[in-house]
Amino acid sequence: MLTISNLSKSYGSHELLREASLVIASDERIGLIGRNGYGKSTLLKMILNEESWDSGELKLQSGVSVGYLQQHLNFTGKTIHEEVCQALPVQEGGYREEYKAEQILTGLGFHETQFTLSPTKFSGGFQIRILLAKLLVSEPDLLLLDEPTNYLDITSLRWLESFLRNWPKALILITHDRRFLDAIVTHTVLIHRCKLKKLSGGTEKIYEQIAEEEEIHSRTVKNQQKRQADTIRFIERFRSKASKAKQVQSRVKALAREEKLEDLSDIESLDFSFHPLPFAGKRLMNVEGIEFEYIPSKPLFQNLNFVIAPGEKIAVIGPNGKGKSTLLEVLAGVRAPTKGSMSRHADCDFGYFGQTNINRLSPHHTVEDEVLQAMPIPNRSRARGICGAMMFSGDLALKKTEVLSG
Repeated sequence: MLTISNLSKSYGSHELLREASLVIASDERIGLIGRNGYGKSTLLKMILNEESWDSGELKLQSGVSVGYLQQHLNFTGKTIHEEVCQALPVQEGGYREEYKAEQILTGLGFHETQFTLSPTKFSGGFQIRILLAKLLVSEPDLLLLDEPTNYLDITSLRWLESFLRNWPKALILITHDRRFLDAIVTHTVLIHRCKLKKLSGGTEKIYEQIAEEEEIHSRTVKNQQKRQADTIRFIERFRSKASKAKQVQSRVKALAREEKLEDLSDIESLDFSFHPLPFAGKRLMNVEGIEFEYIPSKPLFQNLNFVIAPGEKIAVIGPNGKGKSTLLEVLAGVRAPTKGSMSRHADCDFGYFGQTNINRLSPHHTVEDEVLQAMPIPNRSRARGICGAMMFSGDLALKKTEVLSG
């Protein structure tokens, strides 16, 4: 179904793939793994023909339909039922199997009473679920899923796991949830050192094999270096002795013919820490009796009272759709509470990162542009340092945000 041959892809000096090859059959469920920034999402975009490559070939079998979970929210249906049914294949006779849309919506955590609501009435997490439902009902020959679990609760996660385990067509799945991935896939593909390595089974097997191969390579390099050092010492010692001339010449030729093995390069890791500002007060924020409702007389939460003190790390938990993200939006000032009041200390420096933060990025800005724009006093050198800490070093900081994965 999909054949990749000697594929190479770079962003400036940053090499993602180097003469990488891979074959995926029409019924294989692939877990695509690798470190952040190694090109997993870029590979999916190349399959979708949304991203070019430098050299090599990437071929899809003729007539293959490809489905991809979009990260950008855009709805045209008046209700979530209508929105999802738009993606259903038209059957002979011109009808659509709407029951499939209803089953998938239910599996993803929507109640039947919500089917007639507008997609825009839901939180960012549930809007992503609507997009996922549309993708699943479309039944593409090759299903591409990039981090589909980010906005699912345990119940819908288990449903999706069961659904994908029975997916009859080809699937390429990217997720940081190894347990979820291992429960679904028939094969794992690892992007490692600019190559694509494929093995049957889950992640543990391929990581063990890579570790073993690199250990063997390391020992082989050390053995070669020792052997070559011994050879060089022999040549230097007996170069001037006529009786050893043939042996010296033979070893010089052997040394010249032998391909030198290189040490494996160190792999860059994400490494940064936050430097908190000094704060002398006893309270960062005081919340008194806040309430919020999207629908009149149906509050998501009400009469919330709490204090946030310096140094506290607070988890907001609860079922999806019950107002966790909305509460953070209210605290951040993105939404105003229906009732109640909030006050922040005058010295409190506040930051907010929401579920749909990607929508706050300009697709035409570079990574560096976005960092500079967020800085109180723009400083390009410091912005580049921040980009580098987040593994956008060098030319990667000049990539447009529209080409980055979610």
